[in-house]
Amino acid sequence: MTATTADSPGAAAEPGGRHPQRWLILGVICLAQLTVLLDNTVLSVAIPSLTHELDASSSDIQWMINAYSLVQSGLLLTAGSAADRYGRKKLLTAGLVLFGIGSLVAGLSQTSAQLIAARAGMGIGGALLMTTTLAVVVQLFDDAERVKAIGLWATVNSLGFAAGPLLGGFMLDHFWWGSIFLINIPVALIGVVAVVRMVPESKNPQGDRPDLLGALLSTIGMASVVYAIISGPEHNWTSARVLVAAGVGIGVLALFALWELRAPYPMLDMHFFRNKRFIGAVTGAILVAFGLGGSLYLLTQHLQFVLGYEPLEAGLRTAPLAATVVVLNLVGIGAKVHAKLGTPVTILTGMTMLAGGLAVVASFGGHDYAGMLVGLILMGAGISFAMPAMANAIMSAIPPEKAGVGAGINGTLAEFGNGLGVAVLGAVLNSRFSALATVSAASFPAAMAAAESAGERERIADAFSSGLETSQLVGAVALFLGGALAAALLWRAERADSPRRPAQPEDTAEKTTA
Repeated sequence: MTATTADSPGAAAEPGGRHPQRWLILGVICLAQLTVLLDNTVLSVAIPSLTHELDASSSDIQWMINAYSLVQSGLLLTAGSAADRYGRKKLLTAGLVLFGIGSLVAGLSQTSAQLIAARAGMGIGGALLMTTTLAVVVQLFDDAERVKAIGLWATVNSLGFAAGPLLGGFMLDHFWWGSIFLINIPVALIGVVAVVRMVPESKNPQGDRPDLLGALLSTIGMASVVYAIISGPEHNWTSARVLVAAGVGIGVLALFALWELRAPYPMLDMHFFRNKRFIGAVTGAILVAFGLGGSLYLLTQHLQFVLGYEPLEAGLRTAPLAATVVVLNLVGIGAKVHAKLGTPVTILTGMTMLAGGLAVVASFGGHDYAGMLVGLILMGAGISFAMPAMANAIMSAIPPEKAGVGAGINGTLAEFGNGLGVAVLGAVLNSRFSALATVSAASFPAAMAAAESAGERERIADAFSSGLETSQLVGAVALFLGGALAAALLWRAERADSPRRPAQPEDTAEKTTA
């Protein structure tokens, strides 16, 4: 592996080369990471406010969420290679600055289009932050401490998921909707000062050049596919707009795959897909994110539009899902289950629990939070089993010298799956609602406002509840089938490897890069 250069400000290194402020720096990094993760979920409880204040349609709301996820997922791998080559500290600082500027523009937006554009800008900063934080952790900690440090870093991911709706609900209860973005600015400023003063620079000047064309093609392709899915319910699935967008998306993604096979420095080495373990882990990772992103998008609307909770109350009622993940991760239950059952069975168990939890929410949470609570806890337990096992499967299928690429792939899959879940399950909800309610309103609140009688409002509310139930059940089926497919692929990969001696890093490199 090519050596990495590092310039370490501050106190002299401890014996063994350890940075004396590494744990404090980890705290700074986790703060930056938490800011990005909060923004993935904080918007969910603001859906009713945005619908009223900006007159946003259901498709507008989906784009407000997806503009961030799609741009971030399209740039993560390229941002990672750029950070390796040009300096992780520089890119981390730039990410915080861009994220802060994007948050300011988002908080002051006056129209849906302005907010969507601002969210896309925040996605650029988020991509720089997501890749560089983990890369800095890997550089700061040696083998003896790295597992613990990465474990703390990973726990922040779950904490961000839990705290997003809570923070968003609190801010919306006391301030206007723009406050959920403006709160990022002081955190970004603190992060910039701390990174400049404390974090050592590290880079690999001989690293691969960033694949800018690959990043552009992947972003256009994914955005076009998601646009087709979101537009389908509103413009008809067979309309020219939807079919052209879908065709462009599929064509550009095919072009992306061809370019990656021929590019001198590909952002995604397509040879990884020769490894069945990698394919199985990729399948599962996308679908877990699909279920998480889509279910949170549906749950917050369910809690506010159907059960009538205020934003903070809704945020509190989604917290058991993420709290379950955090608790089980901290006590190490997922790791123990993985050690006992192996990767395929652990992933199948986790995905089945996640699917079952979503089905429980759909079947028993319609008008009663008690049923929803059981489902949320079951979903959290499933995530705590499936996610670490899949991350481990992805990383073990990639050569050690490409660990940074592996981390970028994991983050890209999570963001793309999140955007896809919002688009697909949102489209199912909108299609079902429009068919049952027989209204042309752009959103549920707009339909309720246009209703002329109590009976009509009741019919519209029932149609929306039915749409939520249908979309949640579709998500549950997709999660279960995806878990079964991922487990089968991983089981086949393990069977293929079992007659051989235990795999060494050199073997893995040969398998994945041949």
